[in-house]
Amino acid sequence: QVSGGEDEIQQLQKALLDYLDENTEIDASLVFSRKFYVAQWFRDTTMETEKAIKSQKDEDSSEGTHHAKDIETTGQIMHRAESRKKFLRSIIKTAPSQFSTLKMNSDTVDYEDACLIVRYLASMRPFAQSFDIYLTQ
Repeated sequence: QVSGGEDEIQQLQKALLDYLDENTEIDASLVFSRKFYVAQWFRDTTMETEKAIKSQKDEDSSEGTHHAKDIETTGQIMHRAESRKKFLRSIIKTAPSQFSTLKMNSDTVDYEDACLIVRYLASMRPFAQSFDIYLTQ
């Protein structure tokens, strides 16, 4: 379960990283997996920000006027992206042995929970969301 105050995706990412960090002694490839996920999430956040900026510029150039609602939405996306980037930067700067101090509820995440988190986070990716379109084409 995810508490309401913080970004849901970020909490799931923390839980998955906690699980990977705890099990690196069992499987050394989890160190690579942890680094891969952090890099992929950072890239996704950057791409999300770029898309928001581009869509706002496209709307502004086509309509010629600013809509406060669109600007607010883009501002919210930018704020959320910056908080995610800050979290990911803190993970990158933290050595794996020190990562245990950042643990959220790692004792409640087991292998099945980690698999479920990975499937959920993967379903949020653009390819997974547009799979039906690709399949139809």
